[in-house]
Amino acid sequence: MGTTQQHPPSDLGPQPDGSCLGAGASVPAASAVFTTPEMRSDMSGAASGASPGATPAGRRTRRLSLGSASGIVPLARDFTRQALYDWGWLPAATADRRAAAEDVLLVVSELVTNACLHAEGPEELRVSLDAKVLRLEVEDRGAGQPTPRTPHRAGRPGGHGMFIVQRLCLDWGVVRSTGMPGKTVWAELAAPA
Repeated sequence: MGTTQQHPPSDLGPQPDGSCLGAGASVPAASAVFTTPEMRSDMSGAASGASPGATPAGRRTRRLSLGSASGIVPLARDFTRQALYDWGWLPAATADRRAAAEDVLLVVSELVTNACLHAEGPEELRVSLDAKVLRLEVEDRGAGQPTPRTPHRAGRPGGHGMFIVQRLCLDWGVVRSTGMPGKTVWAELAAPA
């Protein structure tokens, strides 16, 4: 990765209900109206536009718009869990398959939480699967560069998200948006055998 900007721990990010608050945002009142996120699925494998999430032939993709949703982290996990059920990863027949599904859900949580804490919140989650690789993509509005903290200190609270992503994934990276703020952070995990 190129030059990165370290972000100090922040008290902003996921709220008890899992929602993200940006700088200067306030906690919604009890009577707030919650919007339902938009979910889209591309099961044909055809590309749905020229974007970092474009899908090659044979790849199944699910998209979840998170821009105005509340409870973003649990919502992203539930959305991904449903995709894993639909694609046959769950229910897991073996301990290895169960561990693979749990790794996917952990990586989704870390990527979405990182977007909440350091990138002005996530806009969209994309989950794609081909025969060998499951790809997770979180599009956000932030300009920063995610990076694992080094040196990693296991006993220190916070700062473990990208270290976990690095350890669990085959590969991960960042694709910058052209002509507008934001980026897509992606991670790929091996499909269970």
